[in-house]
Amino acid sequence: MNWNPHRLPDLTGHVYAITGASGGIGYFAAEQLAAAGAEVVLASRSAEKLAQASAVIRELAPDAITHHVRVDLTSLSSITDAAAQIAARPRLDGIFLNGGPMQFSRKARTEDGLPLIVGAHAVANVALVAGVLPSVIATGQSTRIVHASTGFVHQFPTSVADLDATPRTGLGAYITAKTITEVFAFELDRRIRRAGLPLASIVTRPGVGVDAKTPHRTGIRDKTVPYRRNPFTPWAQGKDAAAWSGVRALADPHAQSGEYYAPVGGVRGAPVRIEPDPRTAAPPQDSAAELWRRVTEMAGAELPL
Repeated sequence: MNWNPHRLPDLTGHVYAITGASGGIGYFAAEQLAAAGAEVVLASRSAEKLAQASAVIRELAPDAITHHVRVDLTSLSSITDAAAQIAARPRLDGIFLNGGPMQFSRKARTEDGLPLIVGAHAVANVALVAGVLPSVIATGQSTRIVHASTGFVHQFPTSVADLDATPRTGLGAYITAKTITEVFAFELDRRIRRAGLPLASIVTRPGVGVDAKTPHRTGIRDKTVPYRRNPFTPWAQGKDAAAWSGVRALADPHAQSGEYYAPVGGVRGAPVRIEPDPRTAAPPQDSAAELWRRVTEMAGAELPL
């Protein structure tokens, strides 16, 4: 269908959970969904920032219904608690796995001793899905699991055959984490289909979203928030537009499991469905299964699929 990111369908009654929702792409995804009538569950580490994000959303959409879930994606125990809170909601139409620290240090570790970037951007999301999925399956809900990736995965092919290997750079670790994300997401899609469940696993990437083109939001994008310079600013978009792919994956009634959404121009533009990279969408089945086994082991979790 033709999709207009400025005019979403009526989402009244729908409920979406979004990680990293106190700022950046996650915040704007929540804002856009709430403005279309959806109930949004904002998940992030800071209670203060979550309260600020909710206040700003309600300024723009006075009837918006928001909830807060504190989650530290560098702590598996925190993720377990957050997943339980999200799973306890009577309805969940989708979850956008968007959050994660952007501290590109190859030496930093999570609370559980995992490499920070891989732990927070890949393993944490597996743990969160594992915590939410049993309840969703038990209640027969039609829920979308939307995974945030990056165009770097396709630009810089990266092996994830050995998850214990440590990339030499922080950016390399980030690309590794997002490659894991894509392989896991498409394997999740295959398992959902084999099980005949009314779920969807969809991958998205935001293009390039920069602070310089992001609209003002008090406490979200203003002088009180650290400003990140980006050399791609002349060709980029704001973080509000960078949220469009994730929002479409969550809210487009025609979106299907196994699909991939990205800006039409690659770096910026309206969200469109693109062909997934066969390296992550259709790797040898034994390698996808081994990654599934290893990453769920790292997450200390089992998925009922």
